[in-house]
Amino acid sequence: MTTRRGFLRASAAIGLAGLVPGAESRAPASAMTMDLVCGNLGVQADLPTAIALAHRHGFRSVAPDAGHLGGLSDGQVEELLADLKVKGLTWGAAALAVDFRGDEEAFRAGMAELPAFAAALARAGATRVGTWIRPGDDRLTYLANLRRHARRLGEVAKVLGDQGLRLGLEYVGPKTAWTASRHPFVHTLAETRDLIAEIGRDDVGLVLDSWHWHTAGETADDLQGLANRDVVACDLNDAPRSVPLDQQRDGVRELPGATGVIDLKAFLSALVALGYDGPVRAEPFNATLRTLPADEAVAAAARSLKRAFALLG
Repeated sequence: MTTRRGFLRASAAIGLAGLVPGAESRAPASAMTMDLVCGNLGVQADLPTAIALAHRHGFRSVAPDAGHLGGLSDGQVEELLADLKVKGLTWGAAALAVDFRGDEEAFRAGMAELPAFAAALARAGATRVGTWIRPGDDRLTYLANLRRHARRLGEVAKVLGDQGLRLGLEYVGPKTAWTASRHPFVHTLAETRDLIAEIGRDDVGLVLDSWHWHTAGETADDLQGLANRDVVACDLNDAPRSVPLDQQRDGVRELPGATGVIDLKAFLSALVALGYDGPVRAEPFNATLRTLPADEAVAAAARSLKRAFALLG
């Protein structure tokens, strides 16, 4: 599968900021869940380990792993779900395991495996799946790319929807990303909503990311009019200081609230206003964070998310 990290191979290393102990540590009071996705932090962990880390550091949800879940018996799934309940955890959103961005052969290969992926998630009670949209193509024009995305993602959404799973789409906002290809593609909230309308299914929504919202030059006003049903998942990140907006690079980010460059209070307040009740994850693509032991990296992410939620008062 073509991964986001493959798209970000040129990412520069940056340091951690603002993660001193003693900062605000209370959990969010809203219906949103502070969600752990170990891979977002550069932490390699199987699902049981991720669940243990999430519980230890005060998360309220954890990303489901369809591969792990698919290998469990019905009895083992029941035991895992009982453990989640004891730990006060729910499922966040799984990452889509279909390469819809490449050639037709790769797409068809992914689609052949999608029913088993969806069934494994549904059996465990997961309901959310997310993916991201590459913001350009060297061959396809905008319209041709829109048609291909609508067709392919419509097929994906049908398989997921048959199992009660919602699909979320994330746009990539930085100008340095969408100008890197010959033909720019979807890279704003409005364009993503156009794509969703073209797909034409009510079980397809958004993955909102404060980073892409900020780098796309959007404000809280752009989030008005959204409803809870429109948002499948949310990522929370900050941006490095002293970098002009049009020069921000997707692989060079900070943990939520580390710099204050992104107005997280406005972003989170808009989510509260629309009644969002889903997972909120840190996705900093931070090179320094990736050098930390798993427990320290997860602890740093937890502190940053708790401080961000504390902005809501």
